[in-house]
Amino acid sequence: MKSWKGLIVFLCATFAVAALGSLWPPDAWYQQLSKPFFNPPAWVFAPAWTLLYALMAVAAWRVYRAAGWGVALWLWTVQLALNAAWTPLFFGLRRIDLAMLDIVVLDLVVIATVGAFFRHDRVAGWMLIPYLAWIGFATLLTMTILRLNPV
Repeated sequence: MKSWKGLIVFLCATFAVAALGSLWPPDAWYQQLSKPFFNPPAWVFAPAWTLLYALMAVAAWRVYRAAGWGVALWLWTVQLALNAAWTPLFFGLRRIDLAMLDIVVLDLVVIATVGAFFRHDRVAGWMLIPYLAWIGFATLLTMTILRLNPV
């Protein structure tokens, strides 16, 4: 697992979350929601998430190589599950309130994951900073959409 084959496992796990999310694409319901002026255009999301998922996978693999499977990678796994839950909550169930709760917990777990990664591999910790920034922005966006479209 500590070889390049391990990297492939982490990439597959991470991009499985992306594939799962693609089952609930934005639809007419989402198009009709009131959105803030800072809502990015749709084309931004695929390249942003592709880069972020790749960084997340490589960072996890680096931590695995440095420290084996421990608390840091359990945190990574939990944040990956929370990440996977957001899309079906928001787009599938159309529950902006539950998606908001999910992303706030995701923020906290990612903060903990970044800290744990830094303890094992500074490069891996830095690799998660763009993800943390993006989900921070996504939290603001979700919160604003919820405020503009109360459930």
